[in-house]
Amino acid sequence: MKVLLVIPAYNEEENILRVVETINAYRQRELRYELDYIVINDGSKDGTALVCDNNNINTVHLIQNLGIAGAVQTGCMLAQIQGFDIAVQFDGDGQHDIESLDALLRPILDGEADFVIGSRFLAESESEFTSTRLRRVGIVLLQAIIRLCSGYKLSDPTSGYRAASRSVFELPVEITEPESLVEIKKAGFRLAEAPVNMLERIAGTSSIHSWKSAYFMIKASIAIFCVSLQRQVK
Repeated sequence: MKVLLVIPAYNEEENILRVVETINAYRQRELRYELDYIVINDGSKDGTALVCDNNNINTVHLIQNLGIAGAVQTGCMLAQIQGFDIAVQFDGDGQHDIESLDALLRPILDGEADFVIGSRFLAESESEFTSTRLRRVGIVLLQAIIRLCSGYKLSDPTSGYRAASRSVFELPVEITEPESLVEIKKAGFRLAEAPVNMLERIAGTSSIHSWKSAYFMIKASIAIFCVSLQRQVK
């Protein structure tokens, strides 16, 4: 199995080298899959591009900011072209713990799932990352809406630590978005969650502030309802 870590990075000059170094160290282990990565420099305005180029980091430079969804889609297109079997969304800010990758991939590698969401809230998880109160409220809201629209109960629907089999990442859906979970479920694919550890951001500033979190939750809720009324994705 060939696994590609798709790493969207926007203004992560202080984090991206450390993230790649942890991945390269992890790749030296004896793994049950071939592991590679690609950084999608999402039109960064800081020195992210320079850090990547100076350190020979595998990078695609986007000429303008597309957002996480567009950056991950770019990586998935590359995964298709280069024949990867699994694509994993792996953040460039250092919050996704590479040590949790095996747990995330296991359901797909064992033939038990097609799409896996890394959850901070499963009993086995000991995540260091703490969400804001507003985000926790939003998570509960999205849990309820997704369960209503798809019948699927998820503990962490907003998690960005996700793994998709080739049959899923070839779909015309934005696998980073909460509504994609309903689309993938409607298409007949098997979803699963796996316990993962998330780390606190060490450097830089998150682009998601309180008002953006509220906007995201409202937008995602509406999108989930809309997707649930659409015909099945093919």
